[in-house]
Amino acid sequence: MELSGSRVIAADIDTVWTHLNNPETLKACIPGCQELTGSPEEGFAAVVKQKVGPVSATFKGEVVLENVVPGQSYTITGEGKGGVAGFAKGGADVKLVTVAEGTELTYEAQAKVGGKLAQLGNRIIGGFARKMADEFFDRFQKEVEAQEPS
Repeated sequence: MELSGSRVIAADIDTVWTHLNNPETLKACIPGCQELTGSPEEGFAAVVKQKVGPVSATFKGEVVLENVVPGQSYTITGEGKGGVAGFAKGGADVKLVTVAEGTELTYEAQAKVGGKLAQLGNRIIGGFARKMADEFFDRFQKEVEAQEPS
């Protein structure tokens, strides 16, 4: 499944870039994230607890940043395993552009699931993926804007 979207964040591009690479910001913004360790250079390890339809699972996974163009864009890819619930893997191309209101962040993401999760069907999985992306970027925007001086 594929998702895309954009946000205008009321902060300069350097501030947005810093937050996109900050493990504390990312942990606070990823829905259900219980643990996030690592660095942008080495990659991150995460533990995320989620309920998708009737399936609840704790996913343990790894996330890496690739194709990094500092201050402008990167590709984030990851895979999480949730035991009998199955797995989720995917990635997103994230781009930043300076606009009059601050910084426009755009993303194009792809996700795949397997195991019990795949049995839920595209409608449930697609709705869940959209909800997760929207929640992440809502939280991210609030987190960055809250730290910007007015």
